[in-house]
Amino acid sequence: MEIQQQLIRDLEGKIALVTGGTKGIGKAVTARLSQAGATVIVTARNKPDEHNKPYHFIAADLAKREDVEKVAAEISERYSGVDILINNMGANTFPGGGFSTLADEHWYQALEINLLSSVRLDRALLPKMLERKSGVIIHISSTSGQYPIWESTMAYSAAKAALTSYSKSLADEAGPYGVRVLTVSPDLIKRKQCLIFWVSWQPKKASRLMR
Repeated sequence: MEIQQQLIRDLEGKIALVTGGTKGIGKAVTARLSQAGATVIVTARNKPDEHNKPYHFIAADLAKREDVEKVAAEISERYSGVDILINNMGANTFPGGGFSTLADEHWYQALEINLLSSVRLDRALLPKMLERKSGVIIHISSTSGQYPIWESTMAYSAAKAALTSYSKSLADEAGPYGVRVLTVSPDLIKRKQCLIFWVSWQPKKASRLMR
């Protein structure tokens, strides 16, 4: 209870965006941020089934440049930016079987979904953070980026490795201006374990997000 009260004090008044926030890890993160007192915006391709959801929802496919622009425009108009950006969107929906099964389109899709969606959203929302000299960006990468399985995750792993490298570079660039850029690389997580994973992680981190 003491930890939860501390979280609420720390994140009240903060605006957070969670991409891919209607299921899995994203849903757990969304619930935790709301519990901590933040105003949460969620993007996903499909509208959530839940009623009385504790967040503002924007339908968007962030693999598409125009949808990233739509999300950024709505956030700018309604909230004038965000304090916390959780780039959680990602997917491994590409053929298994190694290099010979992956066409150019699969590689392009892997990069659009797992790398460029975050790059474009950062590019749209980071400038306001830099102006305020405050903010946090968290990229949800994957251990697959370090330990690829050629039979099943070749394109996905390459894209996630690129996301991790990009995130480190952005951290070096934005850090001196008061904006923290972090990377979290979960291993395989069952849906029922997602909330447990994030509850165990957030109390240690969330109280320091905006410091």
